[in-house]
Amino acid sequence: MRVTVIGAGVAGLTTALVLAERGIAVEVVERNAGLGPGSCSWHAGGMLAPWCEMASTEAIVGRLGVQSIAWWRERFPGTVSEGTLVVAPARDLVELDRFARRTERYNWLDEAGIAALEPDLADRFRKGLYFPDEAHLDPRLALAALAERLASLGVAIRFETDILPEAATADLVFDCRGLSGRTDMPALRGVCGEMAMIRSRSFALSRPVRLLHPRLPLYVVPRGEGVFMLGATMLESEARGPVSVRSMLELLGAAFALHPALGEAEILELGADLRPALPDNLPRVERAGRVIRVNGLFRHGFLLAPVLAQIAAGAALDPHFNTELAHANFA
Repeated sequence: MRVTVIGAGVAGLTTALVLAERGIAVEVVERNAGLGPGSCSWHAGGMLAPWCEMASTEAIVGRLGVQSIAWWRERFPGTVSEGTLVVAPARDLVELDRFARRTERYNWLDEAGIAALEPDLADRFRKGLYFPDEAHLDPRLALAALAERLASLGVAIRFETDILPEAATADLVFDCRGLSGRTDMPALRGVCGEMAMIRSRSFALSRPVRLLHPRLPLYVVPRGEGVFMLGATMLESEARGPVSVRSMLELLGAAFALHPALGEAEILELGADLRPALPDNLPRVERAGRVIRVNGLFRHGFLLAPVLAQIAAGAALDPHFNTELAHANFA
């Protein structure tokens, strides 16, 4: 069997790797010149936080996402297993209680507990939730590691190659094009996410921290050497363009609310891209003849891509694969 995977974002690379590890001959084609800003995976937070995600999405996302943490640990040594801390300002503690009711596998922390976990947040928050079993990674380093692992298995990535699924000559084609794939999945829509990369020389975190706010919840993900990724915004807009001033003012203002030291941080990068989402915000694996579509990962790319890849591999290896089963996994 010869397989072509279209798209070298996290969905495409994880699908290719799962197939290659099962002994299938795979090639990956990607229309961009390399791994980089052309993929929405480049701007991802990289949080492997299934229990935190349960607070704002379907429970199935959390249950399936749990499996991905071990998958990433085995294949990307840069996976950091320090959990997630969730806090809220004193005036918004009701948001913390609401968050806790919707999820599980956490410990309540008081001020002393928060300070012990993250010393630079001492005396900033009265209560917090700690999710000890969650993890995070640097998406850009993880994508490069997947590409290297594929190369070691003899899988080539052909960059600057734009092939439509029906034009590929392989026995099976895996369409992992994200939003570009909506020619065949018309229900897909783009949801804009904006982020900032900053560097602080006077502030440190060991794990992702989520700051709950009724209007603009913020997450801060440490990247090492004083660098942090800030994310929060999720706009129902398909305008792919530069980051808006209003969004960045809100994002950086929320970071300042987490700790005033971040007000002195250096802005390294601003970015925005469109996440592919289906009407229910849950991903899909669909098979139509020799084409298997893996799409709709929304904001759960790194969390769910390994699970989607294994379902897609089942579609490839089982001649009687039932697409209803793939849908049921996310229903």
